[in-house]
Amino acid sequence: MRIISISFPNGRTLQEIAQVVDVEAVKGCDVVALPETWLGLSEHDPEPLDGTTITTMAALAKKHYTYIVCPIDRSDGNHRFNPSVLIDRAGRVVGVYDKLYPPWAELDADSPIEVGLEAHVFETEFGRVGLAICFDACLLGFWKRLADQGAELVVWSGAYSGGTTLQAHALMNHFYVVASTQKSDCTVYDIAGEEILYEKGTDLNVTHITLDLDKGIYHHDFNLEKRDTLLEEHSADVVQEKRFAREQWFVLKARRPGVSARALAREYGMEELHGYIDRSRRRIDKIRGWAFVDGLRYRLHD
Repeated sequence: MRIISISFPNGRTLQEIAQVVDVEAVKGCDVVALPETWLGLSEHDPEPLDGTTITTMAALAKKHYTYIVCPIDRSDGNHRFNPSVLIDRAGRVVGVYDKLYPPWAELDADSPIEVGLEAHVFETEFGRVGLAICFDACLLGFWKRLADQGAELVVWSGAYSGGTTLQAHALMNHFYVVASTQKSDCTVYDIAGEEILYEKGTDLNVTHITLDLDKGIYHHDFNLEKRDTLLEEHSADVVQEKRFAREQWFVLKARRPGVSARALAREYGMEELHGYIDRSRRRIDKIRGWAFVDGLRYRLHD
């Protein structure tokens, strides 16, 4: 799948950015990502989902048959939120993620930002997409919630660059992370936490990225014999792209279009790394007599 990350400081107008989206999206893409509250917070009156910004971007999404991740300063009656809005290829709003972790400056403002209630992952035809915003990068549990919902890609819209905090989340949760920032830069981390791209402009930065969301990452435990059989019987279809000897991980990818490496791995009984780790934790916690509900630990018995 193809992503365009457009990064720039606050101060651009809706008309300017709409023109950039129009020019870039015609080159072909599945998602266009924009920075956090790119029209501003303090200087800009909040607007509803049917306001000018989302209406304008929805028309471009439909015109270019692409999804757009469009953060806005959102009003809902007397409430104010800092969300990322997901617009689909038909120009429909199919997802709204209100930032769970606004920083103190937003909470203490004269017109404060209200906190969101849930981490969201949205189903698309190319994979499961999670949304995250700025200070969310500092909270570990938030990213695990995205992973537990099956996120394969997280689009992070930020006022700053994110850096190694984003890398840590990609590494520990095994999904891609793509950034769009007010610092005119874009970083991309893969499912093993490796930085595969970094681009920075002096003002407006446009990054075109192609990702393979079908790649799967696996632990050696219980998978090596199954992997070897899979690669022997489907040598024309699947290849081991990388092996991480110290971590005891490996990555499988398809050799050709029309083949799903992850689906074939499931047919051979292989379990992806995030699922293996989570299943192991649940099993061990059960032996220990613990259960976790909404991140809190409870004893199952005395």
